[in-house]
Amino acid sequence: MTQDFQSSLIKHFFSVDSETKTKDNKENNDELHKNQTSRAQKLETIETKDELSSINHEVLNHLKTIVPELKFKTYFENSLELTSIDQDIAVFLVRTSFIKKSAELFSEEIAKSLYNVLGTNYNVQIIARENADYSPMEEQKPKSMSSTKFTLELTPTRDDIKSKVNAEYIEHMNPIKSGIRVDHTKTFDNFVVGPTNNIAQAAAKAVAMAPGKEGKYPSLYIHSNSGLGKTHLLHAVANEIADKHPNYNICLITTRDFMEEMITLLKVNKINDFFKKYTERVDVLMIDDIHELKNKEGTQDQFFHVFNEMHNKGKQLIFTSDKNPKEITGISERIKSRLQWGLVVDIQPPDLETRIAILRRKMEALDLYINEDVLSLIASRIKTNIRELEGSLVRLKAVSELMNVEIEVELVKEQLMLPNSENEIELTIESVAKATAQYFRLPLVDLKSKGRNQDITRARHVAMYLARKIVNAKQQEIGAYFGGRDHSSVIHAVNTISERVKTDPSLSKDINAIESNL
Repeated sequence: MTQDFQSSLIKHFFSVDSETKTKDNKENNDELHKNQTSRAQKLETIETKDELSSINHEVLNHLKTIVPELKFKTYFENSLELTSIDQDIAVFLVRTSFIKKSAELFSEEIAKSLYNVLGTNYNVQIIARENADYSPMEEQKPKSMSSTKFTLELTPTRDDIKSKVNAEYIEHMNPIKSGIRVDHTKTFDNFVVGPTNNIAQAAAKAVAMAPGKEGKYPSLYIHSNSGLGKTHLLHAVANEIADKHPNYNICLITTRDFMEEMITLLKVNKINDFFKKYTERVDVLMIDDIHELKNKEGTQDQFFHVFNEMHNKGKQLIFTSDKNPKEITGISERIKSRLQWGLVVDIQPPDLETRIAILRRKMEALDLYINEDVLSLIASRIKTNIRELEGSLVRLKAVSELMNVEIEVELVKEQLMLPNSENEIELTIESVAKATAQYFRLPLVDLKSKGRNQDITRARHVAMYLARKIVNAKQQEIGAYFGGRDHSSVIHAVNTISERVKTDPSLSKDINAIESNL
């Protein structure tokens, strides 16, 4: 701040009349001038802090519009703090090193928001408060040696633990898909196969072994709800083709990135380069979340031409979506038709046995030990989303390490918000039989009768299979409940369903639906 500005502030607040100064009061006036100057400098400091706070507020408002709500609350809200802007560097402070690592993924967006507010490009630097040697938003006052205290805080607070646990869980549940790269850790070997995903896995494996016109399925379309393994299969195919056919050029991309690339080249009149890239240089094209073509007519048109040319050249096309092609709204009929040219397969939520197997595999990957009772509890409650199922172990591992506690049933119920034992339903042969009868819309008495009607026999066999699988009841107990049949009849029923479920998607859906109802 210049001397002129200081003097104007002094005159404004205190109306100093220089004409009345005399030799007698010179010392008093000098002291007054010193105090007023100090006051003006303090006003400038406060003004600077206010400006930083306002800019920080605008940055947070921008981030809130582009960052998922849960990530925003964990990484930015009440954490991200602009501490200084010096030449071309803007320094932000966050609570922990873990949040720093996550927040840095959004450095480009933070820089954009700074440009929107200030009209200048800044390099963004993010510092963890636990590693910072100052507190920028607090006024620093010199301390005497006698008043100085040194403390070493090694125990994280409950809020710190909660923040870190949530951050790890969110990272698992919301993987960043922009600029997707092949994940070499996702292979067919660590994809857990069960009756609800075996056909999709077999089709993907067949494509990986013989891609394009040399194979059975030059076009493959896999659909399911979120978090059931579609993207894992894409990466597994990419890894297998890279290993078995190293001369093939593989492109794994999201629909959103495909669209943004097209728009970028279209703006600079290089749309032919876009077309040539995919039709001439790419041998295997895998597009994740193809349903995001919805209502994007321009991108649909380019995709249509790319699809036709690659298909005519015998190249491999693989798509994933959350819907069957026929169910996607907002895309043209000609696109729907081409997405159905090849093999269309779906993945259903995993059954109990597969869920337990998935948990065991994830437990090994995390180097984590959890006893069978806890695994069964988790698998019985989280039924429809594999990512959420695995995320439960990510959360439990973080809690266990940060709090130094064993993973036991009560901890699992608290952290995963599972109901207490009094709300749990004990599974019995009878509860399984009732759920099966209700699903197939048959009287329970028919399942226990001697009737050999095809529908009754099928439902009875399913009930026996589930009683053995879920309840782990003995064959004699199952036979006695279902009309006094001997153990050989139960063995036959269980074996029949076990074999059929491997090749019959309809039966797999039925069994999974009954399990979900239970």
